[in-house]
Amino acid sequence: MAGLAARLRFILGALAVCGLIALYAPAHAQRPLIDPDASVVNEQTLLRQSPRIEGQIDQLDERERVLIQPAGRVWDHFHEVTLYWLGAIVILGTLAALAAAYVALGRLRISAGRSGRKVPRFKVFERFVHWLTAVSFVVLGISGLNITFGKHLLLPLIGNDAFSAFSQAAKYAHNFTSFPFVLGLVLIVAIFIKDNIPDKIDIEWFRQGGGFIKSKHAPARRFNAGEKLVFWGALGAGAAVSVSGYLLLFPFYVTDIAGMQIAQVVHSVVAVLFVALILAHIYIGTLGMEGAFEAMWTGEVDFNWANEHHDLWLENELAKGRPGGQPKLPSATPAG
Repeated sequence: MAGLAARLRFILGALAVCGLIALYAPAHAQRPLIDPDASVVNEQTLLRQSPRIEGQIDQLDERERVLIQPAGRVWDHFHEVTLYWLGAIVILGTLAALAAAYVALGRLRISAGRSGRKVPRFKVFERFVHWLTAVSFVVLGISGLNITFGKHLLLPLIGNDAFSAFSQAAKYAHNFTSFPFVLGLVLIVAIFIKDNIPDKIDIEWFRQGGGFIKSKHAPARRFNAGEKLVFWGALGAGAAVSVSGYLLLFPFYVTDIAGMQIAQVVHSVVAVLFVALILAHIYIGTLGMEGAFEAMWTGEVDFNWANEHHDLWLENELAKGRPGGQPKLPSATPAG
């Protein structure tokens, strides 16, 4: 009897276990399998719920409580991908165009050759302001381009430690050099704006090929139409990068994170276009035109160079008697 009772207890126990399994299995089958790589909530659905996702963290500053900002991902893609390709296309395209111009046109020589007579063109203070701005721009350009291209071009060449040290130094150089650059820009505007006001002579300058067609003469005052375009382009770009740059240099004093992202986009895009503009300016002032560089280096230009490229200005200077008693030129004002 004892053995029979034991068997009955074993059978009843087994049936009870089977019943529990039968009851639990359907409920368990309804649960999805755990996927450690899946999100509990679809990410895009979550991000659409609010312009930003906030969490309760131990931070007194409310800005530090923002965990995810969807617009930041758009900005990150712009900074890491779009800006990289935009900058490469604009800068390399400009260099290619300048190289093609040099191959096709060569250096624009003084047609009559050098006369040996010099005409004062820029005063000492004018040249100081120009080089203050120019050197500042070069430092800003190199240190700024390092942010976009450094880790792709410079990092593989010099290694992590050297690149880290260079980037840190470039950051401080970029920030502090902005002040002499803005000062130089303001002084350039104050000194040269009166000579860069567009007039009807500029239209004639374009009609005559801007001095690049040897069979035609392009009249110009102290600055020709091309130089005026560089002046106003540099003024506009300089103002844009200065304002946007100081918004980034002093974060959250004027705008919020969204405004700073816009400022960074404006700053970087305008800076790339600014670099392209100055590359063209440097080319014309050095390789592109004989006698142009010495104007800003020594302050004087050859008499024949002035007559060919800035005849109306030279005529005015001769009328004042500044070049040392040179005879007055016939009027170079275009007929009609």
